Amino acid sequence: MTLNIWWMLLVAVGVLVLAVVIGVLLGVRSGRGGEARPAALVSRAERLRSLPSFRAAVRRRMALLSGIVALGAIAMLLGGVVAARPMAPKTVQPVNASRDIMLCLDVSGSMSDVDVEVLGVFEKLLEGFEGERIGLTIFNSSPVQVFPLTDDYAFVKEQLRSVRSSFDFEDETPEHWVGTLNGPGASLIGDGLAACTMRFDHHDDERSRSVILATDNELAGASILTIQEAAQYAQSRQVRVFALNPVEGKDAQVSAQLSDAAALTGGQSYALRETTTVGDIIAEIQKQEARTLKGQAQVILVDSPTLWIALMLMAVLGFVVLLTVIRDTGRGRS
Repeated sequence: MTLNIWWMLLVAVGVLVLAVVIGVLLGVRSGRGGEARPAALVSRAERLRSLPSFRAAVRRRMALLSGIVALGAIAMLLGGVVAARPMAPKTVQPVNASRDIMLCLDVSGSMSDVDVEVLGVFEKLLEGFEGERIGLTIFNSSPVQVFPLTDDYAFVKEQLRSVRSSFDFEDETPEHWVGTLNGPGASLIGDGLAACTMRFDHHDDERSRSVILATDNELAGASILTIQEAAQYAQSRQVRVFALNPVEGKDAQVSAQLSDAAALTGGQSYALRETTTVGDIIAEIQKQEARTLKGQAQVILVDSPTLWIALMLMAVLGFVVLLTVIRDTGRGRS
């Protein structure tokens, strides 16, 4: 038992003892009052008490009074237990029935003017998700994971806003460039897409996985993988790619490369400033069947007062019934 239960039990016992003491005092007082009665009345009372029917009535009344005291005590004890909020252990195993989505952002110099807008689109996408795990990886000549896959949307929003605010920089090296310039060249899209694809976990589980890639595909330097090779790698990992193209319609070759790479994985390419971009991407991602991922089993304590409340109500009901019987018996005798 917890300390609260012991405390409530002590209070209930104290109340019971107080009630017994008051009853004894009242009985003693009434007994003293009987001593002043005339002797004739006392003698008649003695003859009345010797009758078998009177003795049976007294025994019945004492039994009823004992039952009332017992039920009252039990009701108070059970009330103390209920007030202490009894708990019971329960084993739960969280199940995450969701999809995994990796946001993949090109932070090269040519994307600086539109990255803030892209992050705004990412935030709007977040509003349409429910239960999906979200991650963010940024890249230029080298990739950096900003945060891993998580369903803590408050944390995700905070991180997206932090990255977006880093574009209002006055220093020579902005915060969002840290770790993304560790190789030769810039805007290595193929390497960035491959790195984003590698950020998915639970490889042995059949999870629904998507990459939302935002890049202008303006490659500067020699990358390890071309965008087509990275798309083939994503396809082999059953990862669909959805591309956000800020230069859609301005460079036909760039647009075609992004569209072909996304289509190879079963995804699509969208112009950044189309009004249907956010809704279309959410709709396409949610078409994929959600997979379940079981979390680690946990033992938690939950309120379990039902049995104790039922027992307390039964005791109270019995108390009221016996009290009514005694009252009716007294009226009948009078």
